[in-house]
Amino acid sequence: MKVAVTYTIIAIIATLANIGGQELVVQLWPFEYLVTLSIFFGTGVGLVVKYLLDKRYIFQFTTDNLSHDAKLFVLYTAMGVITTAIFWGVEWSFHAIYQTKEMRYLGGVIGLAIGYLIKYQLDKRYVFRTA
Repeated sequence: MKVAVTYTIIAIIATLANIGGQELVVQLWPFEYLVTLSIFFGTGVGLVVKYLLDKRYIFQFTTDNLSHDAKLFVLYTAMGVITTAIFWGVEWSFHAIYQTKEMRYLGGVIGLAIGYLIKYQLDKRYVFRTA
């Protein structure tokens, strides 16, 4: 139960970082490919925040050195490809259907929630495992 609560809190923090990163782009760089750029930027911010928090607070995983940490981050990112596709698909669908920033963000939050449920299982099985 404690892991579920902690994971939920981390997911909320990463979601806020992602959506906050998107909004930062929207506020600073209003141009043609704004939505795409904001989603990419927010995804990157959320990914780094979630990796650092998951590694420490969910899996209590310590890397041996910077090289080990980099390899682990690459594997963590690779496991997120499918879940990122889900997140982007839901966010883009809300954007296409509703045509408002607020509804796009709602789609992003829903997509992230679905993706994080799947990502936990992938990370537990394939990323943060001990020999």
